[in-house]
Amino acid sequence: MGKAMRQERGSGTRDVILATAERLFAERGIHAVSNRHISETAGQGNSAAVGYHFGAKADLVRAIARRHTGEMERLRVTMVADAAGSTDVRDWVACLVRPFTGHLAALGSPTWYARFCVQVTSDPALHQIMMEEALTSASLRMLVGGLHRCVPGLPPFVRDERSVMARHLIAQMCVKRERALAEGTPTLHPSWDDLASSLIDAIAGLWRARVTGLP
Repeated sequence: MGKAMRQERGSGTRDVILATAERLFAERGIHAVSNRHISETAGQGNSAAVGYHFGAKADLVRAIARRHTGEMERLRVTMVADAAGSTDVRDWVACLVRPFTGHLAALGSPTWYARFCVQVTSDPALHQIMMEEALTSASLRMLVGGLHRCVPGLPPFVRDERSVMARHLIAQMCVKRERALAEGTPTLHPSWDDLASSLIDAIAGLWRARVTGLP
């Protein structure tokens, strides 16, 4: 077997393992799924295939995240460039929401990435991996800067808190739709685009909300 063929076969094996691990993690939770089970479900005769190709579970989680971040970054770069100089909160919130929902829409159905993200972020150590990956995004840093310039009166700790609220809202609403599509049950919105519009309305209102109870 030639070197090119071996490399192609290895790449195909990695892709199958990644897709299988993403689905199992999304459906059952990160710590409920062993590397052996992933290997077996992916049809690998070698039960140590996951470790061979990816190493530790944290490395596998990072690899799954990177399967998706490139496309979302491409979408975000275009949106952030279009929003440059805007003082409208909605423009910057859209840059946060639509790359994620647009990517999920492009994947077709069923998808597992929204549920995978929620499973990962519920674990402090694995959540750090997702944060590290996000911090490599120049467009995301520009997005945050643009959003903060729209709400200059918010204290830093309020901005941080509302950022967390926004991330949770996006994640949970996307999980709800993703699960409904996978199970063939009714969804709140007819499309990912419609869900994105609803999320932008809600999160823009969250950022503009009056702050009370400050000392």
